Amino acid sequence: MNAPHRLRLDSAALVANWRALAALSGTACGAAIKANGYGLGATEVARRLAEAGCRDFFVATWAEAEALAPLGLPVAVLHGVRAEDMARARGGFAWPVLNTDQQVARWRDAGGGRCDVMVDTGMNRLGITPAAVSDGTLDGLEVGTLMSHLASADEDSPLNTRQLAAFAALAGTHPAERMSLANSAAIGIGRAYAFDLTRPGLALYGGVPRAELSDVLRQVVTPEAQILQRRRLQSGDVIGYNALFTAERPTEVAILNLGYADGYWRGFSQRGSAYAGDARLPVLGRVSMDLTAICVDAAPDLAEGDWVAIDYALPQASALSGMSQYELLTGMGARYDRVWTA
Repeated sequence: MNAPHRLRLDSAALVANWRALAALSGTACGAAIKANGYGLGATEVARRLAEAGCRDFFVATWAEAEALAPLGLPVAVLHGVRAEDMARARGGFAWPVLNTDQQVARWRDAGGGRCDVMVDTGMNRLGITPAAVSDGTLDGLEVGTLMSHLASADEDSPLNTRQLAAFAALAGTHPAERMSLANSAAIGIGRAYAFDLTRPGLALYGGVPRAELSDVLRQVVTPEAQILQRRRLQSGDVIGYNALFTAERPTEVAILNLGYADGYWRGFSQRGSAYAGDARLPVLGRVSMDLTAICVDAAPDLAEGDWVAIDYALPQASALSGMSQYELLTGMGARYDRVWTA
């Protein structure tokens, strides 16, 4: 069945974003495709980026890696390897990013093999200590990439330079072939953060984590929704839950098959908009679970069954809704059809 809402996904923009980030990196550029490719569909994202030349892919869990196995791509699992993961992890379709001394020991005791290692340089989330990198903890492991992660790359924080210095100090003290620190935002800070491999995520999909990237990234995702009903409000009529909107004059309204169950959040109530061509169609009243009302005075020919595009440029949509760009992407649910364009 065709869904009454869809995501229009721009293949050319996705690839252009990756190439722009690779050029800024000045080194190998991978792709974080966790959370189902940030909501777009990990398999289709990975296939397109691999065809463009990407050779390093990152997911969060072994289930995500297993779903990509038919593509035969090089995939690292960022959350490492639990005891419960070992059967999958020994399958050879991906390798772990080891995050704790226990994971290091577990992987070594199971026979080892290709792995990456996360080191904590100040975020205090995942990673072994810097001291463990050079004290023999990693001896005997086939470490491909030593990596760390910045806590505040989207801000001009002194923590960025402290983490950079702590990570750079590890050069030459470990058996890894490569070092990797930069996510999307850190690519925008500068090449000092790139090392041997960058790991963009948000920016691939049109998110803008730093102003330096705003002119080089293209929008990838445009939600579209079908009109379920067209109606006319008279002056004084209200619409939607809690009667947030009262018509001051006769107003043409379309009800869309779209709501917060689809990741079109309540924060867009009275603030979001749709488009029919160049005509802007503002959201009226409260966004509900499955339905959203828009004013269609500017598009008199729109009728039941027609489609409109949702205004969803990520930085602006984030400011309007109060949700982060990450939440806007990953919150787009399974009910959408995902339609890739060339």
